[in-house]
Amino acid sequence: MRIEPIADYCGPLPTKFGVPRQSGLAAGLPGEIVFRPEFRSADAVRGLEGFDRIWLIWEFSQNPSDGPFQATVRPPRLGGNASLGVFATRSPFRPNRLGLSCVKLERIDLSDPRGPVLHVLGADLMDGTPVYDIKPYVPYADAFPDARGGFTDTSAWEPLEVVFEPAAQEILAAQPDPAALRAQLEEVLAQDPRPRFHHDPERIYGMPFGPFDIRFQVRGKVLSVVEIVPD
Repeated sequence: MRIEPIADYCGPLPTKFGVPRQSGLAAGLPGEIVFRPEFRSADAVRGLEGFDRIWLIWEFSQNPSDGPFQATVRPPRLGGNASLGVFATRSPFRPNRLGLSCVKLERIDLSDPRGPVLHVLGADLMDGTPVYDIKPYVPYADAFPDARGGFTDTSAWEPLEVVFEPAAQEILAAQPDPAALRAQLEEVLAQDPRPRFHHDPERIYGMPFGPFDIRFQVRGKVLSVVEIVPD
């Protein structure tokens, strides 16, 4: 089978650093699904406005496409210390590099010259990710709230507390919608974007987010945004 992208994801995270590890963890993170020219048809999304959520099938496009098959991976949820079978995880390092995400469909813009454009929330994709298919989320068939969740049932994840230092607050206050930007940053940063083996409380990390470089450090369970630097 040969498959080709039908669309691309546009969002505020241009690199893998900071991208939520699962869809929905940063529920307010905005993004757009922009169809490639040959698929820009309003007829192709007719009826999709009746669904609150959609499935995206996409590609881990920044992962190497060659190399030997790796049967086991180390999930971040387990601290990177335990190995599990790749097919028992949602690791991005997979034989076919395909990702699956459920996102909230906020609205469909039929007037956009790139249109139709799907405005979504809560995606775990980086900017520029190729999208291969879109399907509606159907609650009666897709939701199984009583299903077992494997290692995720026993490995609780606690988000970090996010605080903004005065210098960062000053930049936030000067933005057109500071409350929305702050909420988006809090959701993303609370998931702790650092690699699991990084625990230096003095280190300052940088994370691209839209037109900004977000600089932060983590001490214990508190993440402090020390600076927001316009790109």
